[in-house]
Amino acid sequence: MEVNKTDFIAKVKDADPGMEAKDVDPGMKAKETDPEKDVKDADPEMEVKETDLKECRTHIDEIDDQIIKLFEERMAVSEEVAMYKIRTGMQVLDPVREREKIQSLRKKAHGDFNANGAELLFRQIMAVSRKRQYQLLTERGRDDMPYEGEFTEKLRVSGSTVVFQGVEGAYSFAAMKKYFGDDISSFHAATWREAMEAVRCGKAVYAVLPIENSTAGIVSDIYDLMMEYGLYIVGGQIIRVEHVLLGLPGAKLEDIKKVCSHPQGLMQCKAFLEKHPDWEQITEKNTAGAAKAVSRDADIRKAAIASREAGKVYGLSVLAENICENRKNETRFIIVSRNPVYESCSDTVSICFELPHESGSLYNMLSHIIFNGLNMTRIESRPIPGRNWEYRFFVDFEGNLRDSAVKNALKGIASEALRMRVLGNYVEYS
Repeated sequence: MEVNKTDFIAKVKDADPGMEAKDVDPGMKAKETDPEKDVKDADPEMEVKETDLKECRTHIDEIDDQIIKLFEERMAVSEEVAMYKIRTGMQVLDPVREREKIQSLRKKAHGDFNANGAELLFRQIMAVSRKRQYQLLTERGRDDMPYEGEFTEKLRVSGSTVVFQGVEGAYSFAAMKKYFGDDISSFHAATWREAMEAVRCGKAVYAVLPIENSTAGIVSDIYDLMMEYGLYIVGGQIIRVEHVLLGLPGAKLEDIKKVCSHPQGLMQCKAFLEKHPDWEQITEKNTAGAAKAVSRDADIRKAAIASREAGKVYGLSVLAENICENRKNETRFIIVSRNPVYESCSDTVSICFELPHESGSLYNMLSHIIFNGLNMTRIESRPIPGRNWEYRFFVDFEGNLRDSAVKNALKGIASEALRMRVLGNYVEYS
């Protein structure tokens, strides 16, 4: 008989409190507890020998070696397909053929899990095959790029007419001055749409428009207007945004009851405004316009969030400075034109594309950028007007439209997206 020694002594002592452990029959065999052994005894399959694991891994390595050989053999055949398509003018992507192939492969797999895995695996293999075919098409005769444009050493800006949104003293005015200098003619527009309309109809050669702020994020309307007006981004300028609170000369902080600015200006100074919850917040079309309104209304209770330069233009005093939540607050401005003429040193590409409602479609588009070794720096999405729950994607990545890697990526995206448009190729100055 085999018993647990500790339990046995306890039971004996309960029966006879006078009995000590030493009185227990020393000949009786006590069972020592071993939890790990108990588990193994209960389920012998849990015990896997290390040698068995090594054998499994060796087997997997052998299978992987075979997969690599077959993959490279498949890629070689894929190159033959590409050469045939070059000769015949066929498109790289044949969606009907790929759907039929995927369904056939799913049926050959055993079980739903393996069928799903096979589909995922072969979709990736087919995508890699297409990317190689796009490379060959570019290298060997079909360099029909999905965009238009020409390059010049430097944009012809001297003597140009430039439109900016806002009024003198606005940050867009400062961006214009920094990018173009003084040898231009300029005028302002009340809205971004009016600025783009001025470029489209030829009243201005260039427009200066904000696209993103480091605190408040993107200016979404600009993305939508770029697609509507069909203009091109040919340059970029980053401006440091240093908001101050401006009031009438002689006004004090305790006099203020109303504060006005562009919605982004109010957002960028949110922490400062939260310290004055009793102030009424009023939105204006731009920050310099807010300063102009304070000067015009001559109301000592009213202040504006704008630049120090706007205060000088409209004769206002600085009531508070360092009011921006982000002390490194910056705004990116784009220079747009109706002509796709880019500087030779351009190193940023901006594109827009629309996708079918299919699983993995966004990944497939972005994989063209990744696979060609390009660095994506930005991605945004915007609803497509008139098509509920469908979206456009705006992507920026590093590169020049003349680079082979960029050509390959754009050829792939243009072939597989519902629609793609190159928005521009430019240098962003700071």
